[in-house]
Amino acid sequence: MKTLVKTFAAAALIAVSTFAMAAEEPGAKVTKANVNLSTADLALDHYVAVTTEGESAGVEQLFAADFNQKIQATNAHSNSRSEVVKSLKKQKGEKLNCTVSTAIIEESADYMVAKVTLKFENFTKTDLVTFDRVGNDWKVSKSINSYK
Repeated sequence: MKTLVKTFAAAALIAVSTFAMAAEEPGAKVTKANVNLSTADLALDHYVAVTTEGESAGVEQLFAADFNQKIQATNAHSNSRSEVVKSLKKQKGEKLNCTVSTAIIEESADYMVAKVTLKFENFTKTDLVTFDRVGNDWKVSKSINSYK
């Protein structure tokens, strides 16, 4: 009798888990948001949203494969693409309490350098961001941060 109950319990558990998996949208966990980065301005706006407003859609799409970040401070530090993407994904939904200003320093058909300034209550972070056209999209290829 105990064996029969265990068999029915196992069958019920398998059926419930199968129905639960089938109820999810196909590819729900695999699908990544595709963000429009067709212009340098759109890429800059999305970079600001990702870094200051906790936007997580299209984070991986935004950064070039060879992206690196340098932080100029007392102890200079560099971060790889994977480190930056991982950090930004952890900040999903978190908005920074700062005033943001952007300025385009240099721009051509396939290249742009922008200055993003984040003014916090006690300090200012300046980020020089380099964007490159990669195919039909613009991607962040380099970021240099300094603090005052």
